Amino acid sequence: MSSHYIPHTKIPTLVFPTSNQAARHVALMIESLIRQNNSAGRPTVLGLATGSTPVGLYRELIRLHREAGLDFSRVVTFNLDEYHPMSPEDAHSYNLWMQETLFKHLNIKPANIHIPDGMTPTQEIDEYCARYEQIIRRAGGIDLQILGIGRSGHIGFNEPGSTRYSRTRAVTLDPVTRRDAASDFFGEENVPHQAITMGVGTIMEARKVVIMAFGEHKAPIVRKAVEEDMSDAVTASFLQKHGDTTFILDQAAAGHLTPIRMPWVIGSVNWTPNLIRRAVIWLSLRVKKGLLKLSEDDFREHELYELLREFGPAHKLGRRVFDEMMATICTHPAGDNGQKVALVFSPHPDDDVISMGGTIIRLVEQGHKVHIAYMTSGNIAVFDHDAWRFTDFVSSFNDLFGINQEKSDKLKANVREFLRLKKPGECDCPELLEIKKLIRETEARAGALAAGVPPEQLVFMNLRFYRTGTIAKAPIYPEDIEDIMRLFKQLQPDQIYVAGELSDPHGTHRTCAMAIYEAVRRVRHPAPLAGSPSDGRSNPSLALPANAGAKSQQFEVWLYRGAWEEWEPHEIERVVPLSPSDLERKKNAIFRHQSQKDRAMFPGGSDKREFWQRAEDRNHNTAKTYDQLGLPEFYALEGFVQWQE
Repeated sequence: MSSHYIPHTKIPTLVFPTSNQAARHVALMIESLIRQNNSAGRPTVLGLATGSTPVGLYRELIRLHREAGLDFSRVVTFNLDEYHPMSPEDAHSYNLWMQETLFKHLNIKPANIHIPDGMTPTQEIDEYCARYEQIIRRAGGIDLQILGIGRSGHIGFNEPGSTRYSRTRAVTLDPVTRRDAASDFFGEENVPHQAITMGVGTIMEARKVVIMAFGEHKAPIVRKAVEEDMSDAVTASFLQKHGDTTFILDQAAAGHLTPIRMPWVIGSVNWTPNLIRRAVIWLSLRVKKGLLKLSEDDFREHELYELLREFGPAHKLGRRVFDEMMATICTHPAGDNGQKVALVFSPHPDDDVISMGGTIIRLVEQGHKVHIAYMTSGNIAVFDHDAWRFTDFVSSFNDLFGINQEKSDKLKANVREFLRLKKPGECDCPELLEIKKLIRETEARAGALAAGVPPEQLVFMNLRFYRTGTIAKAPIYPEDIEDIMRLFKQLQPDQIYVAGELSDPHGTHRTCAMAIYEAVRRVRHPAPLAGSPSDGRSNPSLALPANAGAKSQQFEVWLYRGAWEEWEPHEIERVVPLSPSDLERKKNAIFRHQSQKDRAMFPGGSDKREFWQRAEDRNHNTAKTYDQLGLPEFYALEGFVQWQE
């Protein structure tokens, strides 16, 4: 599916199938602007943002510099913001982040880089901010401003309540913004309360603005910014008055826009089977009637007359969707004709039991062989006090049983000395990361065993992209994809399960899913033998000659959710019913992940519930939705969607 503009928005909005395609599009816009100005001997002035959203864009700009010779020597940059107080050498500073993520990989002149100084004395901030504005004006103003959007609707650090005419200044951060940043600082208590930011008025003076948003968690605020009236409660909405602003979204971030969510209220639509299902389920829940109880008047009174006219009458439409939803109910997720091999991919060491623990229990009970592949160590999500406790346990264990503990005592002393001197948010030393990795592995074994999967059927992949020791991750490595393909060859699965959530705030779920999809494409469509033309299905930069001529593998691919979001009812293609005892076993499996119990290091957004509570509530709510649609009543349901290439 190609990109397309969304109609009936107050800011032009362009949607791409994936965030990678969206980032590539913006990179090509910047490339065109730079080349045009370079050929005329003019500088290009860019306004830049930080955070997870522009990472793909910056990687693409680096690629264009290295592979296409894009010259940044005349480029001048101004960053939006910086925490205050914040040393430029601090691991959490936007200054260091920009250097590591972008600037050190380009031929940009250091004198042309401008980032607010987070160490400006408080009494001098007003004067400093006025100079920052003056430097922007002297550079000729910003040609193209890159923005992200926060969940509170902020751009830069212009929090709700910022005025349309605000300039570069010191601000106090909104609690939502601080919670969202908490994972980067290893705890909300470590997040600075203040920052220096360009103002809305400063941003509005840029000649062109591109604001990017990726992931389902951005969908609600995107809709407010581009569909609702301009308001200082959503500072991004001020861009409705900018002459040349474009929202660039992936499909997930566009999910709440009316033309996508409810296109029938906009005008005539092409009634595909998926859209019919969405509309009828929406109507059923809206009027609080079961699918088989919907009337002609229900359709007419809720702007669905066209659907009724083309595919009615009402009872026929209700029956059609009722039958489709009945077909999703599955008590034998791997079938009932002999033992099957199921491979569950878990991005972190607890996603498997949180999101599909009940289905794992069902698969095991029905005699199928379940393997679980933990794709990353999850070690950065372990609190220091847990690591301290485990080093103490090992030392005491060795002492109790008379085991030579000279080496372990030395390790314990080194780790504890590091922990004593560790600054808030500082990256862990290698030894501490290994200890935390071991904690997550032992918890994963305990959790899997509680669900019926023995240790010998677990694989700890520890993919390379995750091994940075920080929240920021590297791009997926070609070797990571090779590892996944080798696992397919070794286990010969009949079906695989993949985390399909795009709301994971740190991108690990998304990265793991993309790696698996690429591996699946390659084993389904092996590369041609050397010298043969490419079939064009895979990314050429990740080509694996070793796979040339290999035998094709075919298996089902099912996507699960539950840690961060849940499937909407019209999306669901399979639900597995859970009894009260199933759900209790699932919760007990989640409880085995003790380092994530009571308080997780990275709870994600403003959801204060523990992961077992989220899982229980979502499973109950899915069952409740089925009941509201007039379908059979269940205690709890786990939902899945089948992935298609």
